[in-house]
Amino acid sequence: MTRNIAGPPGVGTHMSTKTTQAHFWFDPICPWAWITSRWILEVGAVRPVEVHWHLMSLAYLNLEQHEEKDLDPAYLERLEQAWGPIRICAAAEAEGGPEVLLPLYTALGTRFHNDGRKDADAVAEAVTEVGLDRSIVDAATSTEFDKAIKASHQEGMDQVGLDVGTPVISVDGNAFFGPVVTPIPRGEAAGRLWDGVLMVAGTDGFFELKRTRDRSPSFE
Repeated sequence: MTRNIAGPPGVGTHMSTKTTQAHFWFDPICPWAWITSRWILEVGAVRPVEVHWHLMSLAYLNLEQHEEKDLDPAYLERLEQAWGPIRICAAAEAEGGPEVLLPLYTALGTRFHNDGRKDADAVAEAVTEVGLDRSIVDAATSTEFDKAIKASHQEGMDQVGLDVGTPVISVDGNAFFGPVVTPIPRGEAAGRLWDGVLMVAGTDGFFELKRTRDRSPSFE
């Protein structure tokens, strides 16, 4: 006889048929968010989870919301360049709806992170791959969608606070940054991490669990 042990919302969902709704905020330039996004897709294969994708911006977070930060000049330059991909994602969402975000994120992220390509051709290829008009690439240098980006970004940050980055995940009213992990957990290992993350995130008064990173992102 199998006994279902109660826990915080979402924990043990692999023992039931109820689908957990998860909301995931990402910036396509972040390698750690990319790994987490591939992990949560693995989770979806072993746990009943439906993921809704949303935009957040490291450029907005660091250049406008945290202007007092003493940031490295090279990092500042990368942040300025980071506006392009997120603006393209916002333009794509405006044209094709929120369902286009995951395929476009996958197309961009595969080129940015797995292939190490961040040139204009890589972006144009990603846009074409998901069936969008190449003219959407022009949004990279336009501020037309910045208001929408900031609104989406703020929706995520309002739930988790300002002292975090990307990704942000929200499940049943519990929001958290991360998990930051490498390499990508696969199969049931992904599911067990999901169970554990929901357990700690659902614990009243729990805020932080962290250790120093001792390796670079691995996209395998």
